[in-house]
Amino acid sequence: MKRWASLVLAVEVLGIVVFSAAYDSLDFRIYRLGGQALTDGAHLYREQLAGHYFTNTPFMAALFTPLAALPLGVARMLWQLSSLAAFVWACALTLRMAGRRAPLVAVVAAGLLLQPVWQSFFLGQVNLVLLALVLADVDRVARGRPAGIGIGIATAVKLTPAVFVVLLLLGRRTKDAVTATATFAACTLLASSVAPEASRVYWSRTFYDTSRVGVAYISNQSPYGALTRILRGTAEVGDWYTAIPLTIAVFGLAIAALWARRGDWPTATAATGATGLLVSPISWAHHWVWIVPALAVLLRNGHRKSALAAYVVFAVSPLWWTPHGGDPREYGFHVLTPVANCYLLAGLAFLAYTAIRLRVSPPAPSSDRGGRRRPAACGAASHAARDPEPVPGG
Repeated sequence: MKRWASLVLAVEVLGIVVFSAAYDSLDFRIYRLGGQALTDGAHLYREQLAGHYFTNTPFMAALFTPLAALPLGVARMLWQLSSLAAFVWACALTLRMAGRRAPLVAVVAAGLLLQPVWQSFFLGQVNLVLLALVLADVDRVARGRPAGIGIGIATAVKLTPAVFVVLLLLGRRTKDAVTATATFAACTLLASSVAPEASRVYWSRTFYDTSRVGVAYISNQSPYGALTRILRGTAEVGDWYTAIPLTIAVFGLAIAALWARRGDWPTATAATGATGLLVSPISWAHHWVWIVPALAVLLRNGHRKSALAAYVVFAVSPLWWTPHGGDPREYGFHVLTPVANCYLLAGLAFLAYTAIRLRVSPPAPSSDRGGRRRPAACGAASHAARDPEPVPGG
């Protein structure tokens, strides 16, 4: 089995290398052009780059300034190989937190077949690096060590990881939350000193402006994206919509906090990742790399059928089988609507699953004065066989 996994992984890595050498990934090109625009003094957020607006933070543009100085092919190869290394690291951290001894090579090979993962390579996206940064911090938290820098950097690059700062606070890791906040502030101030005008524009209006992207595009698997498609336009989604992400945020973070206080940081992390995706107005299909820790939680708990069903959904990605090129059938409510929003439904189902398990799973031992807990994975594995397969988990 391990030999076959090694062969599959070798083919996948070769494919990434060849693809990186031959294909001009759109999002990476925009990142790199953002780095150029920052140093050239251009209007980073007022002009389109490669036909699209730069929508990330000034700090992210600053990070890509060195890559902007390199030839495009060299810069792209370095970026894609760095993303691959980050994904391997994220898989290793996930296995350690879940207490699993599965071969890392098999986990990475299977993970690269997930649509959010391979699409991140296809586009040259930053998702896998953010996943690794957050998991590295949570892994330190789970082992009772100081943390927060990784989450702070991730938040400075793309704002959505800020939801993990809230998890740290609710999980009674106040010092780590302060570290994350201070790291975010330091990175943001550094970017502001390099590009004050771009920072002013971004933080005054750009960071919450969803009109700069195609909200209704099928890849947006957030509740806002689904409602925009069902109601046939953003104009039909009124101020009442604010209640939806607020409700999901309260519900999801409350669940995550309860798991964190039980010492089960893998479940808390997966629930927080799902919550962040459901709260954000823009959650592209390639943002859903948080399926990796969610699958680890399902497998650790002995719910293999649910894990297999989730893996198939995120590997096959049936949302792309539905009309998604501006076809009128893309909009409104019809028989294909559940398929067109399958990632969204899977995220809601996972939150329901973690909520139900709070009632059927006994609490882990309470922490000592140093904040250390006995690994929750061991306790979860011992009682997983007693838990029935919950309906929402599939």
